[in-house]
Amino acid sequence: MLNGERKMEKIKVFISDPQVLFREGIHFTLSGEDDFEVTGEATNNEDSYTFIESNPPNIAILSMKASKASGADITCRIKRNFPSVSVILIMDKETEDDLFAAMRCGASACVSKDTDPDLLMDTIRVVAQGGQPLLDIAFTPNMASRILAEFEKIIPLSEQLNNVMARLSSKEAEILSYIVEGNKIEQIVARLNSNEATVRRQLRLIINKMVANDQAKALLDAAQRSFPTFFSAAAGKNGAGDYVTRSEFNEFKENLMQRLKALITNS
Repeated sequence: MLNGERKMEKIKVFISDPQVLFREGIHFTLSGEDDFEVTGEATNNEDSYTFIESNPPNIAILSMKASKASGADITCRIKRNFPSVSVILIMDKETEDDLFAAMRCGASACVSKDTDPDLLMDTIRVVAQGGQPLLDIAFTPNMASRILAEFEKIIPLSEQLNNVMARLSSKEAEILSYIVEGNKIEQIVARLNSNEATVRRQLRLIINKMVANDQAKALLDAAQRSFPTFFSAAAGKNGAGDYVTRSEFNEFKENLMQRLKALITNS
């Protein structure tokens, strides 16, 4: 290459959807762009995760509804193990429940299958640049109300865990309350004497906290399911029935708390 010119690194995209024509349509559209490279395809989300494990793309386009594993479930696994991979979820029809599930699992965007190809490409480009189009959904009263409810539900659990879970700051709660009241972003900016970029940044942090809490709850559920295995292993080692020493249990608990704190801190 002349004069220090560097070859442009393409944005790697993986596509998964059970409908071949839809999947191939996205592939064909991306193939016509110089800055994108389709690294693989799959018909189901389980196979998609296996591929992503071995060859992480920049963006994974996954089907929200699937027979074995939903797009939300696989997105949670992706964001937990490969946080740099952005996820776009494809929906047959955008419902509030599905959009909220997509937001909680850490997806960057959602599009329906009848989305105009140009709009789909615009969405992919925004996500490739680090954008989160799904964030705009949080500026609706119903969605903001559901987000507030999620943080309220987590308070008792957080108190049991020495307040390790992420909680809303007073400013963040105020922003959500303004949205619930029906205020548009321009009105919220005026009421806070702030600017739109700051409000959007705070809302993005709110969503990141919710995602981290959801990941933490999944970790707690997994830990709870592992208790019998943990006790059995300890019993076999100690040769004393179901006996577990205090130090062994404290070590287990401390490891769990460290993993929870790491999830929240990195949100």
